Amino acid sequence: MSQERLRQVLEGLGDPRVLVVGDVIVDRYIFGEVKRISPEAPIPVLNVDEAEERLGGAGNVAANLRAMGASVSLVSVIGADRWGEELRGLLTDAGVDATGLVVDEGRQTVRKSRLMSGGQQILRVDWEGSVEETEEVSGQLRSQAARLLEEVDAVILSDYGKGALSSETCAHVIALARERGLPVVVDPKGSDYTRYKGATLVTPNRKEAELALGYELADGAELSTGARELAEQSGIDGVVITLGAGGVHYRASSGAEGRVAAKARSVYDVTGAGDTVVAQLALYLGAGAPLADAVQLANEAAGVVVGRLGAATITRAELIARLSAGEAPRGKVVSAEHLDELVEGWRSAGRHVVFTNGCFDVLHRGHIEYLRFAKAQGDVLLIGVNEDESVRRLKGEDRPLNALEDRLEVLAALEPVDAVVSFAEDTPKELVERVSPDVLVKGEDWAEKGVVGREWVERHGGKVVLAPLVPGRSTTALLGKARDAEEAGS
Repeated sequence: MSQERLRQVLEGLGDPRVLVVGDVIVDRYIFGEVKRISPEAPIPVLNVDEAEERLGGAGNVAANLRAMGASVSLVSVIGADRWGEELRGLLTDAGVDATGLVVDEGRQTVRKSRLMSGGQQILRVDWEGSVEETEEVSGQLRSQAARLLEEVDAVILSDYGKGALSSETCAHVIALARERGLPVVVDPKGSDYTRYKGATLVTPNRKEAELALGYELADGAELSTGARELAEQSGIDGVVITLGAGGVHYRASSGAEGRVAAKARSVYDVTGAGDTVVAQLALYLGAGAPLADAVQLANEAAGVVVGRLGAATITRAELIARLSAGEAPRGKVVSAEHLDELVEGWRSAGRHVVFTNGCFDVLHRGHIEYLRFAKAQGDVLLIGVNEDESVRRLKGEDRPLNALEDRLEVLAALEPVDAVVSFAEDTPKELVERVSPDVLVKGEDWAEKGVVGREWVERHGGKVVLAPLVPGRSTTALLGKARDAEEAGS
């Protein structure tokens, strides 16, 4: 199916309204650096720099929907503790209707703390408490869902097995939704999918589907058979099985099925990818899109978020840019035509934009350290790259060694980089003013030369940060060594 058709589906979404019912979690990230091993035990010592709380579980589903411009209501249960209030505040800040939260005095709010060093998890600590809800709490959850379901276009059941979705609550919400003709998309838990009977769609990953079926699913005919059996034995209309690097297999209520190839160019963190898929599917089914289109779009979105840290989201503008003609195969390489759309999408999601620029002709360790430093100054890193003629004017007729297309693709493959765009001018002044980044980064060697765009950025509320340089690492030095080696060899 054409990218243009998918783009039309996305642009025709309008103002979707979605109800999410499920288990909400506080995802806490504790960032630091490991420099030594503890003298008390053979374990690393994390020197903490900062901590950050994010919406997890059904909360991340809601955050994904909000990033796509949907109006979202959430029904869940929290404890009567500070973390419950923290969750309520996170939801409110994200623009999610949190009036459906039910407080259970007998439980603690579920939270997961991830200790991070060097961009990797070194430990996860969970606080869950009891997952058994009283009949009183279950009744309140069903009452809130019935109230909020009156004004939505689609419903999501986000089941993390933490107690918000009893069999009775699932049946109640699904029955009410079917009465109103609303699609119900389920992110399942456990092995008994009959508790979701009557739902429009269930979205297990391969391992979850195998657990429910009781046998392993090989590619090919077994996937098709497994999807059909899941639908038939559980009484659910359609099935979407996510396969990681293998893509997505889907089966519609009509019996039509297909396979969509994976879209991720690089996988940084799969946390929350299933939340993105279920949120995307509900959006498009609520708008009346065919399942095949919904799966394709959800797959595109998941291919973006797995390249980001933690439970991440994608905006409608970012997804539109990814689907633009000639854009999707290039991944992070952005055309000038779609740059504004991409930056607008980042800003609408509350992301702080970092910008830097350069020729990036021959990459070396100094570049990598520089880009890591730049990315750490905000949420997303955009790089402006001089086009070939500009490099020749700045560096001489023998440069660049690598053509623009090659330089863009190499940069796009690097983990800290979120997008790259080329510019023809000798300085990035016009590009800086167009992007108006929150942070403009240049090397500390520019302290005396003057950073192009500084005045604009600071006048518009941003800041300029000078990055430390790795001693002895530069493209000029590398080329000098190569020439010396060539002369010595001759």
